[in-house]
Amino acid sequence: MNFIEQMKQKARADRQRIVLPEATDLRVLQAASTALREKIADIILIGNKEEILRTAGDLDLSGATIIDSALSDKRQEYGTAFYEMRKSKGITLEQAGEQVRDSVHYGMMMLKLNDADGLVSGAIHSTADTLRPALQIIKTAPDAKLVSTFFVMVIPNSEYGHNGTLLFADCGLNENPNAQELSEIAIASAQSMNKLLDLTPVVAMLSYSTFGSAKSELTEKVVQATALARQKAPELLIDGEMQVDAALVQRVADLKAPNSSVAGQANVLIFPDLNAGNIGYKLTERLGKAQAYGPITQGLAKPINDLSRGCKAEDIVGVIAITAVQAQNNK
Repeated sequence: MNFIEQMKQKARADRQRIVLPEATDLRVLQAASTALREKIADIILIGNKEEILRTAGDLDLSGATIIDSALSDKRQEYGTAFYEMRKSKGITLEQAGEQVRDSVHYGMMMLKLNDADGLVSGAIHSTADTLRPALQIIKTAPDAKLVSTFFVMVIPNSEYGHNGTLLFADCGLNENPNAQELSEIAIASAQSMNKLLDLTPVVAMLSYSTFGSAKSELTEKVVQATALARQKAPELLIDGEMQVDAALVQRVADLKAPNSSVAGQANVLIFPDLNAGNIGYKLTERLGKAQAYGPITQGLAKPINDLSRGCKAEDIVGVIAITAVQAQNNK
């Protein structure tokens, strides 16, 4: 069973309420119809009902809840709650009421007030337009100091990671994390590997150096981040700094890092910056013919995931399933 089928199976076991605030997009409606048919989640579509049904055509959306944020009887309640959250930033009650007419803000308020369990957006909105209201309304989880992203990479016919499955982070959000931030990304990614995939995380902190084979400001950041992560999460199996071949290939690990319990066994790869992470996941996807699932968000108080604007309907179905499993874990 592949990764997405695992996520779908888990999602079906305890259906969650997933908000799709981009219900004027045909891909989103196709994904909603599939998610309903496969019983992956209870779907909430935000938008004008007539426009949604006209766009949907023959798609079966009979199981979906459709909410027009401009006409909803919850709009006043959500506007008042949003005003209380943001009045210190200078927003007026009237402005707050107008803001929650926006489908993404309305969806975030549904999550905030426990009228929904997760949200998927980004098919027509930018990452900033999805994550900015998430940070304003949902904020970070109580035990998180940083919001970051990861990709689940599934590489066919590969012995690396767990039967070819690895988690890469951060490949989508934090441009140049300092040592403290990098340690938080490592800990959050390990938790995601454990909660989402039910696998014991083995975390490699990547660099162009392995245990002092080179020294620079860049390598020292990774050394410090590894030490900080160990202090914060002493139970975590983590090591670094190390080169990616030492992290993955046992023969190389035996030569470069013979005393490491992580080298040659890693299934979570933490990249030192967004340049390396983005290049790394795309090379793996294109040259290694891997399936790349993400970017998946971690560190928010409720599960909210951002889509690529070039996504296909099947991609959205997969993210709905992942978001539903994150919502189960959140409870």
